[in-house]
Amino acid sequence: ESLVPDLTFVLDDLVRRAGARNAIVLSVDGVLMAADSAFGKDDAEHLAAVAAGVQSLAKGAAARFGGDAVKQTLVEMTSANLLVCTAGPGACLAVLAGTGADTDVGAIAYQMQMMVAEVAEFVTSPPRPAADGEDPA
Repeated sequence: ESLVPDLTFVLDDLVRRAGARNAIVLSVDGVLMAADSAFGKDDAEHLAAVAAGVQSLAKGAAARFGGDAVKQTLVEMTSANLLVCTAGPGACLAVLAGTGADTDVGAIAYQMQMMVAEVAEFVTSPPRPAADGEDPA
């Protein structure tokens, strides 16, 4: 199981340009697809699971309350921000950023959208087949 090296380079560039801490690409079901080179694998895998859950909750709320498609999800914490957006069919981009005066969440969101526009056609995570007795939806 290896991470995608081409995306690692792109994620490193995103982290640098956006002034973020870390960035990952994940499948919608929480499987880590790529991470920036400074992010430890265990932490990146944990963030992938968290980001998938957050994005799933946002999609559920949008469906229930007529919000249409979820464009981006932001979790604002005391000392960190987590931004998650769709990055291609079955994939998401998650960025972990600080909260200091030098952190511009709007600029980070913009850089995320620019990256997605560049790589969305290459970032695809096909749906995994359902296990016996499991609901595929």
